[in-house]
Amino acid sequence: MSTPVLERPGSAADRVGGGGVPARRAVIRWALRMLRREWRQQVLILALITAAVGATVVASTVATDTPAPIAGVLGTASDAASLSGPSAKVNSEIAKIQGLYGKTDVIENESVPVPGTVNTFYLRAQNPHGPFGGPMLSLISGKYPATAGQVAVTSGVATDFHLSAGSTWTVAGKARKVTGIVQNPESLLDEFALVLPGQVTNPSSVTVLFDSRQSAASIQKATGLTVTTAQAVANTNPINPETISIAAAVLGMLLIALVGVGGFTVLAQRRLRAIGMLAAQGATERHIRLVVRANGLATGVVGAVAGFALGFLAWLAYRPHAETSAHHLMGVFQMPWTVIVISMALAVVAAYFAASRPAKAIARVPVTQALSGRPPEPKKTRHLAIPIGIGFGVAAFLLLGAAGAGIGGDGGGGSMGPLVLGFVVLAVAIVLLAPACLSVVAAAGRRSPISVRLALRDLARYRARSGPALAAIALSTLIAVIICVASAARFSNDLDYAGPNLASSQLAVWTPAGPYAGMAEASKDVPASGNPKGSGPKGGGPDGQVQSGPPPVSTAQAHRVADKIAAALGTSPASMLTLESTSATLIRAAPGRNWSGPIFVATPQLLNAFGIKQSQINPDADILTMRPGMSTMSLMKLAYGRPTTSPPSGYASCPTVSCVANPPIQEIGQLPSGTSAPNTVITERAISTLHLQNSVTTSGWLITLPKDLTTAQIAKARQLAAGAPGMSVETRNSIPSLAQIIDVATIFGILLALSILGMSVGLVRSEAARDLRTLTATGAAPRTRRTITAATAGALAFTGAVIGIAGGYLAAIGFFRSNSLDGLSSLSAIPVSNLLAIGVGMPLAAVVIGWLIAGRDPANVSRQPLE
Repeated sequence: MSTPVLERPGSAADRVGGGGVPARRAVIRWALRMLRREWRQQVLILALITAAVGATVVASTVATDTPAPIAGVLGTASDAASLSGPSAKVNSEIAKIQGLYGKTDVIENESVPVPGTVNTFYLRAQNPHGPFGGPMLSLISGKYPATAGQVAVTSGVATDFHLSAGSTWTVAGKARKVTGIVQNPESLLDEFALVLPGQVTNPSSVTVLFDSRQSAASIQKATGLTVTTAQAVANTNPINPETISIAAAVLGMLLIALVGVGGFTVLAQRRLRAIGMLAAQGATERHIRLVVRANGLATGVVGAVAGFALGFLAWLAYRPHAETSAHHLMGVFQMPWTVIVISMALAVVAAYFAASRPAKAIARVPVTQALSGRPPEPKKTRHLAIPIGIGFGVAAFLLLGAAGAGIGGDGGGGSMGPLVLGFVVLAVAIVLLAPACLSVVAAAGRRSPISVRLALRDLARYRARSGPALAAIALSTLIAVIICVASAARFSNDLDYAGPNLASSQLAVWTPAGPYAGMAEASKDVPASGNPKGSGPKGGGPDGQVQSGPPPVSTAQAHRVADKIAAALGTSPASMLTLESTSATLIRAAPGRNWSGPIFVATPQLLNAFGIKQSQINPDADILTMRPGMSTMSLMKLAYGRPTTSPPSGYASCPTVSCVANPPIQEIGQLPSGTSAPNTVITERAISTLHLQNSVTTSGWLITLPKDLTTAQIAKARQLAAGAPGMSVETRNSIPSLAQIIDVATIFGILLALSILGMSVGLVRSEAARDLRTLTATGAAPRTRRTITAATAGALAFTGAVIGIAGGYLAAIGFFRSNSLDGLSSLSAIPVSNLLAIGVGMPLAAVVIGWLIAGRDPANVSRQPLE
């Protein structure tokens, strides 16, 4: 006979408050002890958070530190004026600035050639302890010059002239003693010799740093000078490295939260019996929820701290390479702390909310069921999730349409608010609709073999983690699909051609009359700050007067310089391809994007250089191009004389300038594809017919080497061109090709989806471990278990890919339907191979991986282990 012993009932305060603060403190301590004991079960979530935070720290630091800092232009001042001209004029302007704004820091530069080379350096007069120029000067070794007979040099100058501390060096006609090695930490390419102020007799340029705290217009009105201000140099564009890093961190943490839901659910079910014991001892539902939430919060904190430590160490290792690439020094703690703090906070919040959902579910499990170790019954899908998800999808479609409507209109680039909000709302729609898709998958597999049917049924039953996992896979593929579709739409535009300008083995030498002469002239009026100088006409100074400068070289002089460049590159000047152009250009009498890029003359030398035979050319053709689709494009005009660059839309006949309507255009695939290369040429027949012989000018020369150009070759060519006013050298830019963009995006999306899939399949199958034990006990072969796991992985991957592709095209259609530059017709360029890789290749890879890793017999077939 046994007598039950009743416990003394607690006080009313204990029953209402659940034990108060002491109870919550005890529960949190127990949760932390469980975290320390079972850290191996959470290593994947910790690794995801650590990797995400670490990657954010490194990527955001490199992105924000790589651009040239403001201190490289202004030092610690708020304004800088660049002066030139006779000494009397410069001195009077300096005196005017000092009279208006007080103290100044004057830096004088005189260009000095390096004998025997085309290199130059500056003889710089600057006060090392000036009020504003401190960030632009630092001492590596030795000391700064203290007298008129002393000089400090940069390491490059010391190498060129074999100098060291204590050497005597004659520069600018005066012998000076070298006292040390200096550098400009904001521009490591800046080579100069530092002397005391007043020691430069013939400065070619003078920079005056001062502090006015006024706008550029106010300073110009007061002094008559054009200046660079801190407000102008500062990056006020909302799309900057910091905002991009924050957006990437938000998206990354959203994916982690979706994956973490499944991880914390499985973890909570492993602790089900322990939680049942806790409830049997009087713990309330609030305490049980606190156990899982405290675990998630602690996991987020540990992952965020570990991620910051990992990212900081990676930054320390990469910093020397980043300084070499950016050509300026970067401080150890010169990091975007706002982005880093936000990313760490997001990691903690993501882990906490990922644990909140399973915390609520596990707290509702009855005590007896928890003690028996039986998991809670699968929760039915909420009926409102589907209509709400569809509503969010419609809202995303409308928001993206509003963002696209601002492109190309009076607003320029449009508003970023609707674009960002549209993608956020689209992500919410995918998260809401993904679980409902699992029911469709299960229904579609009713007639499949039993092992496949079990896998699909389990996905629908255990949607507490398969649903968020499917949403995470869909979002990862959505990113890749949007990049692929948008890139294909933009790069497929034949009029406004995009992509790399030249091949990596090509170099273009442009004359002052080259195809970019107008832009080069306009750029002379734009300082480094990006604001036009003055308010006068192009080329004007403060009063609209044309500023004096060396006259551009003639075509004959430019040809001699091009010959020197070819010889310096190790090729024969005779092998250079002469590029000639005329006044003719193409325009299209239709809304949207219009023609961009130069049109060169199809000389026999040019055609022969690219292996184009005369027999391949249509005798009636006016234009030859490699741009696909140009030959069938309607409303095209070949304008010449003084062409209209922005033709009105809707007219069917030629504008008032001379032009030819619908000129015969022939596609020749042998022409180069670079945007600056001769991808489009006008035939000699058209030149003769339109009487354009007098407008033919030499624009430049194209030099093609058998191997890629080296950095030294590019530097040598630029130095030679720098000595010829008006000439310029162009090499391959950093713009990737369409294939590179979509291939990288596809690989990224597939790898991210497969990594999420690997964790998700493991979680789903671990929850269905009871069914696997039953199958094994009844004699199921390893082939059956492999089929179940492979079917689970393949179904998640395929469904996620379908949702991602559908969501990507929903976003693209919403954006491009109202875009005045790129309409819906641009979506006809479909990246078929990349979409097939995502929609077919990724599911097949998931099936193969799931089949290979699922052959091991489950442990403890006869009983469920106590965890």
